[in-house]
Amino acid sequence: MKLSSKFKEKTVFSFEVFPPKKTSPIEAINGNLGEIASLCPDYISVTYSAGGSGNTSATSEIASLIKEKHGIEPVAHLTCLRYSKDEIKSTLDDLSSHGVENILALRGDENPDFPPKDDFRYASELVTFIKSYGDFDVAGACYPEGHIEAPDVATDILNLRKKVDAGTDFLISQLFFDNSYFYAFRERMKIAGISVPVEAGIMPVTNKNQIERMVTTCGASLPQKFVKAISRYENNPEALRDAGIAYAIDQIVDLLSQGVEGIHLYTMNNPYIARKITESIKNLINA
Repeated sequence: MKLSSKFKEKTVFSFEVFPPKKTSPIEAINGNLGEIASLCPDYISVTYSAGGSGNTSATSEIASLIKEKHGIEPVAHLTCLRYSKDEIKSTLDDLSSHGVENILALRGDENPDFPPKDDFRYASELVTFIKSYGDFDVAGACYPEGHIEAPDVATDILNLRKKVDAGTDFLISQLFFDNSYFYAFRERMKIAGISVPVEAGIMPVTNKNQIERMVTTCGASLPQKFVKAISRYENNPEALRDAGIAYAIDQIVDLLSQGVEGIHLYTMNNPYIARKITESIKNLINA
């Protein structure tokens, strides 16, 4: 099923999971994946390994498992910076053979250990290639506070327009903790003539190290309300987990009241977090 049609029917609610480490078998994710899938999201996306060392076979295998075993539409992440066109074709053929019809097209992170190839420089080029090669819906990433490499938000929105013009069907936002940035981003989209659906990416913070990594890699701003909660409970793991869930729920309720087109929950492969949030907002999503 092509997921772009889902946005015409309802507020989309989706999850993200990631493959196990290379040293672990795919089966290591089975238990958590089964619990997460039992919550019946509209789709589950499967990430690529960070830093350019992705394992396409793991992503494809988990995506096919989500569809064939759990009956939920998968979205396979696909990066392009260090792959040739022939390698991308091979991955697309593999995904298609497993019935995967939806792809999140990404440039991928630069990594000195994995030098880039010359076939793709930007995600927009990957979108164009996917659309010309196969029958896929293509999602794209967007950045409410601007991409960390962009000189300013105006440049970032112009680059996003290029990606959408290349054929992107819907967008999934980078995580953020201050909804005002997302609302300002939607206004910039409107001014730029970008009208595809956009899901708000929400990550419940469960430990202090996690948030420090996120801020370093994506540059998300931390509101004082959020910082105080982290500082108050940082030495109490269960309290911090529950505070992170409560903060995420508060964000989601506000976003839904403002007519957001979708919520994409970064689950960190944690069924407890996914369930707590789903149970708290399910009536709002379906309203």
